[in-house]
Amino acid sequence: MIVKNLKESRERLDLKQVDIAKIFPVTKYTVSGWETGKDTIPLRRLIQYANHYNYSLDYLFGLSKNKTRNSNLTIDLNNLAQKLKDLRITNQMTQADVAKYLNTSQAAYAHYENARYLIPTSFLITLTKIYKPFSIDDLFK
Repeated sequence: MIVKNLKESRERLDLKQVDIAKIFPVTKYTVSGWETGKDTIPLRRLIQYANHYNYSLDYLFGLSKNKTRNSNLTIDLNNLAQKLKDLRITNQMTQADVAKYLNTSQAAYAHYENARYLIPTSFLITLTKIYKPFSIDDLFK
């Protein structure tokens, strides 16, 4: 499951899948798919959920036991692109190296570092396996 603590966080709030579905809006079956790992929650929706309920992305991804964060997360493609590039360089990797881990092409990965596209949720969890230590929350501050 990509987002390990999505279901637990919802249950902690005493919410049902249908309650979350109304926020986005999607069906409760879509929320179920996100919670079981059958479907991948889009990053924009995950950040919306984290901001709405003050959850840390690192907690939702199962990287931290710290549930809350100090500020709202924002999607700034230019800032995100620079942070992705800095992470790659700090870890002495090429775009081709990272792309290989992500099972994508170097050209496709370059779009994330060039602020053309938002990196998919599934790629973020893979990045946590190749970059140590790594905070997903820090990418969106």
